[in-house]
Amino acid sequence: MNLTVLSGVLGLVLSLGLWLILAAAKAVGAPSFADRIAPQLRAAELSAGLGDNPWRSRRSRGQSLAGAAGNALMHWILQRAAPLFSNADVLARRLVRDGSRKDVMDYRAEQVLFGVAGAVVGSVIGTALVLRADVNIAILAVGAVLGAGTGVWLRNYLLSRSIQRREKRMLAEFPAVAELMALAVGAGESTVGALERVCRVAEGELVGEFRAVLAQTRAGSGLTTALQDFSARTDVVALGRFVDGIVVAIERGTPLADVLRAQAQDVRDHDKRVLMEIAGKKEIAMLVPVVFFILPLSVMFAVFPGLAVLDLGF
Repeated sequence: MNLTVLSGVLGLVLSLGLWLILAAAKAVGAPSFADRIAPQLRAAELSAGLGDNPWRSRRSRGQSLAGAAGNALMHWILQRAAPLFSNADVLARRLVRDGSRKDVMDYRAEQVLFGVAGAVVGSVIGTALVLRADVNIAILAVGAVLGAGTGVWLRNYLLSRSIQRREKRMLAEFPAVAELMALAVGAGESTVGALERVCRVAEGELVGEFRAVLAQTRAGSGLTTALQDFSARTDVVALGRFVDGIVVAIERGTPLADVLRAQAQDVRDHDKRVLMEIAGKKEIAMLVPVVFFILPLSVMFAVFPGLAVLDLGF
């Protein structure tokens, strides 16, 4: 096969791939769903429900691709470095969201242990490099510092992952628990009685929080105060709306069973939308091997026999 023709075909495939990448990067800069519905929502509700970050800056239509990549990198660095420098109050709230019984000092001690372990691992790697690769002995100090920083970051990362998994479990348990409470209230139980019945027959992270609400109620706090404290302990928006619905139903006498069923249905609809979005993203990701691998090979297998028998010389 003529080398010029082969080079032209490969260049055409490469150009097509680069064009697809640039088109996808341009699509990223389009207004997001949150930006489109922002005028119809309150600012506080939008920030709590969609997880906006003040450090995040979205690419405008006139901004270059390099600027968008720099902004995304800066947002990624700040988002992961912020927990490392959180104060005691923020750290205590994160531990409460994790459902952990540890206090701030226990967590700091674990951070120290992770840092020491990382420093030891970094020193061992540095020693191996000094002995095997004949590098400068200063690599020992660099390895120890990098290892200690990695250990501290790893402990914060594990805590963040644990919080995310726990809140996902609570959100997954919410529709069934809300339906159970709606059945109990519809059968004539009071709100406290419905909570007690749910705590007797169910298990899970959300039920554990309801047990804490009942314990606070039995200790002398009002049910409304205990529910609001529970809402303050979690950042799950659906649970915040659930508490607000119960509080409004208690204070104004609205039908609680209908409110609970409606909220459970809202969470199920939200889960369906999330699944549809994930399916759409996976469908687009499946096109990458088709466009860059299967399609070029198919074109080459189809065109090569014809080009091989043609005399393309001039």
